[in-house]
Amino acid sequence: MAAVFTDANFETEVLNGDKLSVIDFWAPWCGPCLALGPTIEALAKDYDGKVNVGKVNVDENPNLSINYGVTSIPCVLFIKGGQVVDKQVGAAPRNVFEKKIQQHM
Repeated sequence: MAAVFTDANFETEVLNGDKLSVIDFWAPWCGPCLALGPTIEALAKDYDGKVNVGKVNVDENPNLSINYGVTSIPCVLFIKGGQVVDKQVGAAPRNVFEKKIQQHM
């Protein structure tokens, strides 16, 4: 299951982590976000222990959205070593995310 990242745990779980993190910025009222949800869950399951996959609810954690310049959702950030190394704005097929994960693992 995808992790839930918040303003409170983001630094510990993502920025200070030693793995690639894939973070889905989403909201429950966003249709494309809901469509992307099963893909994010599948990636979390398939890459369990290898990649840190999680979600940030933009309504509940506005500071993270502001800090990372997220203005459109869904927006998936790929963070490694505390830095954004890639991003995908908008829903996309699973293979797009897998290709980015493989590039940055």
